[in-house]
Amino acid sequence: MKGFGENNQSKKIKKQKNEEIVNIDLLIEKAFKLQALGRKLEAAKYYSYLIKNGIKDYRVFSNYGIFLNEVGKYKEAELELKKAISLNPKYANAYYNLAVLFIGQGNLQKAELELKKAIKLKSNFAAAHYNLGFILKDLGRFKEADSYNQKALEANPHFTDAYLSLSTMYSTDTTPKWHNQLFSKSLLKNKNNRELVNIFFARSNIFHKEKKYEKSAENLITANNIKLKMNKSEANLLINKTKKLKISSDNFERNKKEFENYPMSIFIVGIPRCGSTLVESIISLNSNVIDLGEVNIFEKAYREYKESEKKTDLSEIYWKKLEITENKKFTTNKWLFNYQYAGIIAKSIPKAKIIHCYRNPLDNILSMYRAHFGAGNNFSSSLVDSAAVYFDQEEIMQIYKKEFKNHIYALNYDKLVTHPSEEIKSLISWLGWKWNDLYLSPHLNNRKVSTRSNVQVRSPINTKSLGGWENYKEMLRPAMEIITQKSKYKDLKY
Repeated sequence: MKGFGENNQSKKIKKQKNEEIVNIDLLIEKAFKLQALGRKLEAAKYYSYLIKNGIKDYRVFSNYGIFLNEVGKYKEAELELKKAISLNPKYANAYYNLAVLFIGQGNLQKAELELKKAIKLKSNFAAAHYNLGFILKDLGRFKEADSYNQKALEANPHFTDAYLSLSTMYSTDTTPKWHNQLFSKSLLKNKNNRELVNIFFARSNIFHKEKKYEKSAENLITANNIKLKMNKSEANLLINKTKKLKISSDNFERNKKEFENYPMSIFIVGIPRCGSTLVESIISLNSNVIDLGEVNIFEKAYREYKESEKKTDLSEIYWKKLEITENKKFTTNKWLFNYQYAGIIAKSIPKAKIIHCYRNPLDNILSMYRAHFGAGNNFSSSLVDSAAVYFDQEEIMQIYKKEFKNHIYALNYDKLVTHPSEEIKSLISWLGWKWNDLYLSPHLNNRKVSTRSNVQVRSPINTKSLGGWENYKEMLRPAMEIITQKSKYKDLKY
């Protein structure tokens, strides 16, 4: 009887364990389904529960790492992804997800290594090939970038992101295989709006380089109209924000403290495609400059300052957010919409320098309309709204330039590319720096450029983009009507 009793107990334990395994498998399956449906927060709760209860499924750690990265918990995300790799060193997706994390942090060298590991494990990993091409393009390694994007299309001929990337590097000297694929009717089948936008922008880029401007315009209009259906223009919100911040600037008390231990803060402002990337490339050739890129740190500092009920100095909040570890004398911040904060910056940051970049309004508006920004700047898909935002920043900057003459430098992009030596020397002199001929060769700057200007900025300074609006006159009529209402531009000939 004793032996029989022990046998029954053994069977019960075995049955219980089997039920637990089944339940765990069901939970994992449920989490995967929720993630596939886009219900990420719900899926994450399951992943967290499973990990806390000792699950050792590498897919769970990898997927949870993706979620943590998306919500800004980068250190935790990296730990979970590395745990997934330790559980299964042959799981290509974990290396890919780790690379995406590094890309978001701006660590492109680490991202490159992880993507190559993913591709080695999974040679037909289209997304890995594309992302590797993406970061190589940011680093100015265009031949390699072209190669990896083409490999992405070999793995998946319907990968529209790769077509878009290749179209920005396209040369009319040859007609690659992907060119014909891009213009095939079959490519448009069963595509969502985001993919269709990629296709039409890519086609427009090709037609533009082939100087078939009417066809380029047709595709641009189609692409931007789809974008506006997906994301409404935020032009009115931006313009109202500028007005509110002007009132805040008027009421802001000037900071009279002196801070010797902090670097000089240089802010580059304007609107997208105003020539700011070129300016930043010139300035960052100074070895004493830390190039912060496009980071919305000042606005975050300002919000924190208001939440603290102005008990903490705004300049100190801003500098602490920079998290600078190197001993540098200058920082450049190219968050362009800081033009809205120009007055507050001039009053709150001691010795702040603000460079306002601007160019011919129609060239600027066309360039934004052609850019296809990955996120934000939804107003750029409307020519009318682009014109409204252009003049919003121009008008407020004219006011601030009068009020803060010593803090703001007006840099005309058109003059910069037509007379680079004269304009760059003027800028460097205003910054109070010693002259170096290297400033005339910003294309030699090997910094990463993660903007829509990442291809153009690798070329020597040139005037190719000047007057480009004339090729798109008919398309630009809505913007022209607004511009002609502004007295300063009534003499523009159409």
